[in-house]
Amino acid sequence: MPGITGGTARIFYTFLGPRIGQRRFTALSTVVLIVPLLWLGFAVQDTSTSYTTMVAIAALCGIGGANFSSSLANIGFFYPKQEKGNATGINGGLGNLGVSVVQLLTPILITSSVLAIGAGQKKANGSEIYLQNAAFVWVPVLIVLPVIAWFGQNDLKVASTPFSRQEIIFKRKRTWLMTWPYVGTFGSFIGFAAALPLLIKTTFPAYSVATYAWMGPALGALARWAGGWIADKLGGARVTILSFAGLAASIIGVITFLPVGSDQGSFQGFFLCFLAAFFFSGVGNGSTFRQIPVIFRDQHMRAAEGQGPAAQDAAMKQSEMEAGAVTGFSSAIAAYGFFFIPAMFAGMAVTNALWLFIGFYAACLAVCWWFYARKGAEAPS
Repeated sequence: MPGITGGTARIFYTFLGPRIGQRRFTALSTVVLIVPLLWLGFAVQDTSTSYTTMVAIAALCGIGGANFSSSLANIGFFYPKQEKGNATGINGGLGNLGVSVVQLLTPILITSSVLAIGAGQKKANGSEIYLQNAAFVWVPVLIVLPVIAWFGQNDLKVASTPFSRQEIIFKRKRTWLMTWPYVGTFGSFIGFAAALPLLIKTTFPAYSVATYAWMGPALGALARWAGGWIADKLGGARVTILSFAGLAASIIGVITFLPVGSDQGSFQGFFLCFLAAFFFSGVGNGSTFRQIPVIFRDQHMRAAEGQGPAAQDAAMKQSEMEAGAVTGFSSAIAAYGFFFIPAMFAGMAVTNALWLFIGFYAACLAVCWWFYARKGAEAPS
């Protein structure tokens, strides 16, 4: 449910930020997240809370993921071409660290009576846990961050754009071509982050989910930072192609180490290959976000070539606006991986699902090579 609402809200958030002003929008869209967290904290303390109520809370919590698209749509305006990959990599890498931070801290928080607000819940063995801690601990953070955004960010007049001007991206071929590989990178990252705990629990039940599950998202988030920086040096398309080759090889490794029949498989091999998959998905996250502004900038500047400084300035502004909108939109579509990848593992054999991912990575690599990396490509990036 959070994957569905988060991905859908990202589409709207991509276009709302530039329309309202990023400073105001960031502050408002952050402070409203206090509501579902407070609701969740009280709901988990009441055993009469219905499943429908929990679904509604989950849906509202998922909207928090949409803030990512609005920040990505804005950040490109602050940096020149040669620094865009690093800037979006840092923004995305630090943002995505939230996945691993929550997975790491939640088991600790819910067993800590020191932070508890309200009564604990009795477990079957007589010990107490404090489920509300997992929600309430973030409320102070969500009070401080909007204040920082309000006084520390900039609405940027140059970034203020009505939707009537942003909607042009849906007619651009490059929008859809770049959304494809970004779904392959970020969709894999967020989907594997959601599915890995369940895969460990069902495939290698002797190993602790809490001990291992957070490591993959942490590595992927940090690799995203590195991917943007490397793409600035080597070129985004080259790095993206390498990331898809690495993803495919990593998932083949995961399949190799899965239990089959009487063979118990190898958790160490399985987990290391999944870590590699997170790493390459993070690298690809960073490199695709470097590609988008470069592609749109080059396209618009070529069209304005020889038309004078005023036309070139207008082309630059239009390219920045479109690149920001495409960046946010592609991340919105990719965010549905949080829903679809766990659903695939639940609905079919794990091995079959993994082979489908490998086929998809091959298609993404082909698209990236043909349109952006080969000699004579339409839009080298």
